[in-house]
Amino acid sequence: MSPRLIKILAGLFGLVTFATFIIGLSYSISTGFAGFNGGLPFAIIAGFVLCLAAYDFFDECVRKKTVDMPLEEKD
Repeated sequence: MSPRLIKILAGLFGLVTFATFIIGLSYSISTGFAGFNGGLPFAIIAGFVLCLAAYDFFDECVRKKTVDMPLEEKD
């Protein structure tokens, strides 16, 4: 397998694992003592964080980039 495919699969596994944990945590907070209204702020923050994680996965693993040129050393 190519290194790019391995990177995509590993990143996808990590993203799905992270999303499962965060969604489960949000669900348990909302159905527990805090109730829906008490868990709503956490659910909103968790949704935003999941969007950031999905974008980072896309940016790092899926999107094809040009080769980064090393920065020139300034004297």
